[in-house]
This record gives sequence, C-alpha cells and structure tokens, in this order.
Amino acid sequence: MVNPQEILLEYYDPDTDLFQMLMAHNERVAEKSLEAARRVGHLNPDLGFIEEAALLHDIGIFMTDAPELCCHGQHPYLCHGILGRSILEKHGLHRHGLVCERHIGVGITAQEIEKNRLPLPVRDMRPTTVEEEIIAYADKFFSKDCTDLVHAHSVEWIVKGLEKHGPDKGQIFHSWVERYENGKGCP
Repeated sequence: MVNPQEILLEYYDPDTDLFQMLMAHNERVAEKSLEAARRVGHLNPDLGFIEEAALLHDIGIFMTDAPELCCHGQHPYLCHGILGRSILEKHGLHRHGLVCERHIGVGITAQEIEKNRLPLPVRDMRPTTVEEEIIAYADKFFSKDCTDLVHAHSVEWIVKGLEKHGPDKGQIFHSWVERYENGKGCP
C-alpha cells in the first residue's frame, strides 16, 4: 500500500501555500474519482489505486513555472504530467506515474504533440484504463489557485475550455460525464 502524503512530503514543505493548495485539490479529485468509480462498479475499477493515484496525480507541479499556483520551477506547466511520472517511477510506482502523464485535458495524442510542437515527448498521453480515465475526468472539475484553494467548475465551463483544443475534446468529456455521472457505457 502506498502512502501518498509521505511521498508528497519528500518534495513539498507542508507549511507552504503550495502544499496546502495541492492537497486540497488532490483530495477533491480523489473524492470525485471515488464517487465516479462507484457508479461504474460493473467495470471493476480499483478503488484503492484510484485514491492513491488521485492524491499523487499533480506531484510534478512544483517543477513548473506557474506563479499563480505558487510554483516557481523551470518547466512549462504542461510538463507537470511527465515530470510527475518521472518522480513516481523513481518510487517504483509505474501505474501511478502513467496517471500523472495521462490526466492532462482529456488526453493528448502524439499527433497533437507533434503538430502543435508541444514541449512533450512525442507519444500518446491519453487515458487507457478506467482508473486513468476516472481521475482525468474528476480533475477537470477542480482548479488550483493559491488564493482560492479549490474552485469547482460546471460541465459547461469545462467543455468550453476543452473545446479550445478541438471539438472532439468536448465530445470526449461529454462521454465521460455520461459514463461517470450516469454509470452508462464502457471506456
């Protein structure tokens, strides 16, 4: 069994706004992820893994340059997923690391990375398991901000933001809403 807070404390000072914001966000994502997973019990999601991975999915943010999130690292924020994967793989947590990499938006394809010259390795970074998809879904509902620890968003607001990256992104999210709010369909 993994202790997410123990791992986070290797990289974050618990007395900082950054840690408080990260924990508030992660806890809300974990809670929503578990609610969604219970609605699709027929898909046999691994609830223990979901809770652990949701609590660790943003571990890489401290390495990014996102002052509005109290992050003063060197990398673009978009890289927090691959940075988190690298950190967790050093802890032997390969599956958890894949959640870090694949939770950005509704996933990023290798073609999108190449076409848009994103600062990421050219490979598919889309959720491939029900657990990865659930955490990516739940993450969209909660923003991070140093002054407003966790702000919840509506489905409409989320879709509008995702569609800036293509209409298919909104369609994917709508399919997730149908699945994880209503318990219908398969990943």
